[in-house]
Amino acid sequence: EEDLEELASLEEVIYIEKPKRLFFEVANGRRVSCIDAVQTPRLRLTGKGVLIGIIDSGIEYSNADFQNEDGTTRIRFLWDQTVEGSPPAGYRNGTEFSAEEINEALRQPNRTMQLQRVPSLDTSGHGTAVAGVAAGNGRNSKGQYRGVAPDGELIVVKLGNPGGIGFPRTAELMQAVDYIVKKAEELRMPVSINISFGNTYGSHNGTSLPERFLDAAAETGRTLISVGTGNEGAEAGHASGFLREGEERNIPLAVQERQGAFSLQIWTDYTDVIGVALQTPSGEKVGPIREVMGTQRFRVGKTELLLYYGEPSPYSGLNEIYMEFLPADDYVNSGEWNIILIPEQIVTGQYEMWLPVSYVLNEGTAFFYPTEERTLTIPSTSSRVLTVGAYDATAMTYADFSGRGKENKDNQKPDLAAPGVNVISVQGQGGYAAFTGTSFATPFAAGGAALLMEWGMIEKNDPFLYGEKAKAYLRRGARQLPGFEVWPNNQLGYGALCVRDSIPETRLS
Repeated sequence: EEDLEELASLEEVIYIEKPKRLFFEVANGRRVSCIDAVQTPRLRLTGKGVLIGIIDSGIEYSNADFQNEDGTTRIRFLWDQTVEGSPPAGYRNGTEFSAEEINEALRQPNRTMQLQRVPSLDTSGHGTAVAGVAAGNGRNSKGQYRGVAPDGELIVVKLGNPGGIGFPRTAELMQAVDYIVKKAEELRMPVSINISFGNTYGSHNGTSLPERFLDAAAETGRTLISVGTGNEGAEAGHASGFLREGEERNIPLAVQERQGAFSLQIWTDYTDVIGVALQTPSGEKVGPIREVMGTQRFRVGKTELLLYYGEPSPYSGLNEIYMEFLPADDYVNSGEWNIILIPEQIVTGQYEMWLPVSYVLNEGTAFFYPTEERTLTIPSTSSRVLTVGAYDATAMTYADFSGRGKENKDNQKPDLAAPGVNVISVQGQGGYAAFTGTSFATPFAAGGAALLMEWGMIEKNDPFLYGEKAKAYLRRGARQLPGFEVWPNNQLGYGALCVRDSIPETRLS
């Protein structure tokens, strides 16, 4: 940390941003997504010749769903960032395993010997289940494939976290995307990348480093990147509004018992000057805290407060006020806190506030009066990615946990939705289970994009069917669900994924 100033002075360094933690966004789906219809003898689209990139918690490589009929692996490369040893060329952490090394492990007579050859584990099972939706080749009782693109070749990155504790960070995600895009170019193959991670830290306007990085990556090679909207749609972790001169605004925040440390971000336009005061559950007041560069520290009751006024970046004119609630003993003071915004100079007056993702908060730690729009997690807010929400394919209704975009048509997000409730997928070394969350809607879209790319580039119907063009085709083919008068909208975008109607020659058949 003490070397950051020296690092920033290097001519090659354009901008520095602190890495943010990422969090998981947790055969009816195939039918409603119009996938069965493109795997009939007429088209036989199975993802053959297309790479499917899975950036997640790893993959259970011994699972038969990720093997060919002869028992060899369908995984071209597996980069485990948590296993130190032999990283890919150009990277410094983890170990890269080739298909040959995985096949050697699969030939071993027992699990222990397999892990001696390729010591990569998916301890949570999240990445394995995501990969199963996108590309599993197991069949159900009717002989139908369970995965969307069962002949797609996999390239998998298990994200690491320096220190080995907690969740990966945006820095590791950016390396993973860079690695997969470069591998696809080396192999001269189109690639559909799935990202089922996200966080709430940032202004949500597409200007953070990971958002801009994904936009650049999406324009490299023959690539389409699908990202889930996250599961914060109904979690009351976002509040927003407008301030007027002379009118203080009080935003009540519930903090549940036994709540550990958490943060709060307030984003405003830099032309506005806003002071902050806080009132504790016991009525004790701190502030007004004026705009001063650097960290300000306060102690109230059993809670230590850190407050930091940020500044605009070279890519955004927004200003961040960042607050950290730290337990002085075991837990933060529980009860009703009040965040008081004090307008000192107002030009636009708009403010946005975000808590961390609900996964790391106690249930009920939330705003009393939340704003449901703009609950997409980052980096699904990147403009060039395919942003995927979730719906219930049984009831044909929006899944209320699915992150929501802005209520206007400027840079419409999400792009579309896919089944994300009780999705059946691969579980560990064998068997199947039901999973819910936008994490499992996203691989429907990533697998569907692989089928579209196969039709266009592999079968030579359209050599340029990737990137924004593939997004446009998927948007046009999306089906409108009942109950909505306006399309696109901030919950389901242009509609529900329908691969058949996204292919020009089948759209009207």
